[in-house]
Amino acid sequence: MKIKTKISTLAVAISAQLLAANSMAIAQEQEVKEDQAIELIMVTGSFVRRSENFESPSPLAVVDSVAIDAIGAKSIGDITQTLTINTGAENTPDAFTQNATAGTSNMNLRGLGVASTLILLNNKRQVVTAQPNNAGVNFVDTSSLIPMIALNRMEIVKDGASALYGSDAVAGVVNFITKRDYEGTQVSLDYQDGAHGDNKEYTVQGLWGTVGDDSSIMAAISYTNRSPLFTGDRRLSRPQDDTSSLGSPGSYFLNGTPFIDPTGCTEFGGSEILLAPSGTVPGLEIGFCGFDFGRTYSFVPDESRLSTFVQAKKQLTDNIEWTTEFSTARNRAERGGSPTFPILTFPTVPADHPGNPFGADVSYFGREIGNAGDGTSFPGDPANTESDTFRFSTMLQGELDTGFWEISYTAARNNYLFTVNDTLAQEFQNALRGFGGQGCDPITGTAGVGACEYFNPFATSFTVLPNSQNVIDSFTGREEIDSKSNLEVVEAFVSTELFEMEGGSAGLAFGAQYRYQDLTQDYDSLANQDRFSFVIGNADIYGEQDVYALFGELALPVSDDMDIQIALRYEDYGGTTGDTVDPKFAVSWRATEDFSLRGSISTSFRAPSIFQRDGGGTSLNQMVDPLTGAAAFAADRTSGNDQLVPEESTAYNLGFSLEPVDSWSIEVDYWNFDFTDLIIKENFQAVLNAEPQNPERVIRAGDPLNGPLLQVLTTYVNASSLETSGLDLVSSYQLETEVGTFTPSISATYILAYDLVDPQSGPIDGVGLRNFSNIGVSTPEMRANLGLNWKHDSFSANIFARYIDSYSDDQNCADGTVFSAACTQGYKDVDSHLTWDAQVNIDLGGVFETEGAYVLSLGGVNLTDEEPPQLFTNAGFDSKVHDPRGRQIYARLAVEF
Repeated sequence: MKIKTKISTLAVAISAQLLAANSMAIAQEQEVKEDQAIELIMVTGSFVRRSENFESPSPLAVVDSVAIDAIGAKSIGDITQTLTINTGAENTPDAFTQNATAGTSNMNLRGLGVASTLILLNNKRQVVTAQPNNAGVNFVDTSSLIPMIALNRMEIVKDGASALYGSDAVAGVVNFITKRDYEGTQVSLDYQDGAHGDNKEYTVQGLWGTVGDDSSIMAAISYTNRSPLFTGDRRLSRPQDDTSSLGSPGSYFLNGTPFIDPTGCTEFGGSEILLAPSGTVPGLEIGFCGFDFGRTYSFVPDESRLSTFVQAKKQLTDNIEWTTEFSTARNRAERGGSPTFPILTFPTVPADHPGNPFGADVSYFGREIGNAGDGTSFPGDPANTESDTFRFSTMLQGELDTGFWEISYTAARNNYLFTVNDTLAQEFQNALRGFGGQGCDPITGTAGVGACEYFNPFATSFTVLPNSQNVIDSFTGREEIDSKSNLEVVEAFVSTELFEMEGGSAGLAFGAQYRYQDLTQDYDSLANQDRFSFVIGNADIYGEQDVYALFGELALPVSDDMDIQIALRYEDYGGTTGDTVDPKFAVSWRATEDFSLRGSISTSFRAPSIFQRDGGGTSLNQMVDPLTGAAAFAADRTSGNDQLVPEESTAYNLGFSLEPVDSWSIEVDYWNFDFTDLIIKENFQAVLNAEPQNPERVIRAGDPLNGPLLQVLTTYVNASSLETSGLDLVSSYQLETEVGTFTPSISATYILAYDLVDPQSGPIDGVGLRNFSNIGVSTPEMRANLGLNWKHDSFSANIFARYIDSYSDDQNCADGTVFSAACTQGYKDVDSHLTWDAQVNIDLGGVFETEGAYVLSLGGVNLTDEEPPQLFTNAGFDSKVHDPRGRQIYARLAVEF
């Protein structure tokens, strides 16, 4: 059995934009000859095979391997960043907004959440990461799928597909489809060099395949090594944006008033943050000794990735084929951090401490180490992630007289280890009392005698009373979070013809699916006891979920010009989550040979995830304390909520395809998603703004109502609603000339509305807003890619202009101060951003007429080295929208035998 597929005629539109696939379902097969018989095709968004002239009633976009090569992409994250329909994905992880997920990447269609887009690999599900992001969401890590060299294309259903695929497909589906029946050997070498710091990247990939009479096998491997880019290499933020009130030297609370270390601050690298005029208290300054932690963090972590993929096919009988796939991914990342975290436990420095100049008990407000005393800071203390993903999928597919059947089993697992150093709260308190040191027994020892040492938090530690490494080591611990996520899926369906209609045979597909998922997070024993002073700790987590589903689809070619799709899916989660029935209705109508219309409407259902229901965790975030108006780095501690109800949505899409002249295609779609009971993690800033003096939600040092901010307690809730709508435009024109073929193209998304109701902030018009203070994501109104491709004989080139619209930063006032009710100028503007990418390709095999294929590519990303628009926040840019790396020059050599 061999399912023959049609060859795409749109591959000439080599661009980073989505290639328009609405007018015909593209299923390009590698090395398929033009004279092969063309039979039926099956595309993402349907279980029914269609004829080659089928026009999908759903907006379907395709990015093929030619388009991927054209942007010099070395990872799926590189592709995602260029998609205009992607809003708020986390592909440039930073420590300030993605504490424990460095080295991962994901997709966020329409800004509806990184877990609201279903990710498939060859039509089958993939396991989610065991470690959630800062928002407490587990997502599919697209960096852990397959080697890029094995990828044939991405198919994207943009209007929601829960009626076909179930939960998680509420915003759409992205299906990564590998090459198949590949024969030969291919090797590629990539090298990329950044304009700033030592940020370099190289990737080595290999692909091999062979095809026999009744079997085939393909294997791919990829290794990537990326060197880091530190914030100190390209400082985008202002020093005050990355200055913590908890420094070293630090500050001390006496009778509820904070005083800057009287033994030194600015002379040892700190910065005075005065809360009262100098001299208010003779000999002392009221305020904090700030620490600039922004020099040692990473824009880009130090990464290595090793991935493999094997696919084997065997023709068991004339009508039954067996396909098995196995893939692995080993990803390691190390991101820079501050020398130590702030100490949020408000420890006491006793009056008899040998370095205490106050002569009374005081509370320390600072950190272990920070400034080095010579105008520099101590080296950053990195956090490390280790992610290992394994996936096995096996499938039997058989031909029927008028259709086919399929049975499959998929099992996948992600092991994720996150480690970071932090101060042990009790041990640090012991050291302030003279019972520090790794050999000291606080019960039997004597303060400051023998093995028991004092830790000196004052600036005299840089001069007359230095600290030993032994005492520092005695209160420094390492938090380890060992997480595991498992997925098993059993699925079976039948797709067959029913009866003849004017436009062809009506098709019916029906089937069943069982899914099992579990999640385990094993914290180390210190974290289980909440022993850490900043990351605090957490209880271990375990949860599991069983889902049973029945689904059906009806394809009705009513006439030669009209096709109707009707789909229905039933899913049962059991327990308090319950069950759901979700329908989809879609229709396409070819009004003329050059003009067609399409429309679809569907409902979706997304159950609470295991982590949202049973999990919890602590993340580190910059917050603005409404009591003082100052930014502070504090802990956001989140607990699960077993009272969550499922979120539901209705989506509809209206679009048209037009070919006004030969070789010019235009695709326009209006889309709308209306969510209710949206499951979100409470926004810590919104909770803080609404209840700044509620001790049950906001934890403060010292005075529980007015003291310095330490923690905000949040949970997962069902937000009232989120409605977003917009327009997509994709167009290309192919012009043949004597000097080659020119293909100009454009892909643009304009967001008309992003209206949400936040549990704390109330109704929000979020379009054109950063949405820092609510549950939304950064939502520029427009993103557009303009491209021009040229090809002639053995040479080709392309150039792209990538535009991101300006938007408003609701964290800051227009005058650069932190936004508050006193701001009368409105929000600060985030500038629009325009970058240029270009690439030149030379087919050396064609030039020198060699037997093998040798293609050399030279190119650059952000050729003019534009800085991302500045935000007055940690790191100085919006990591959900912009890329901090600047100009990247790359070279690639691809060889095929």
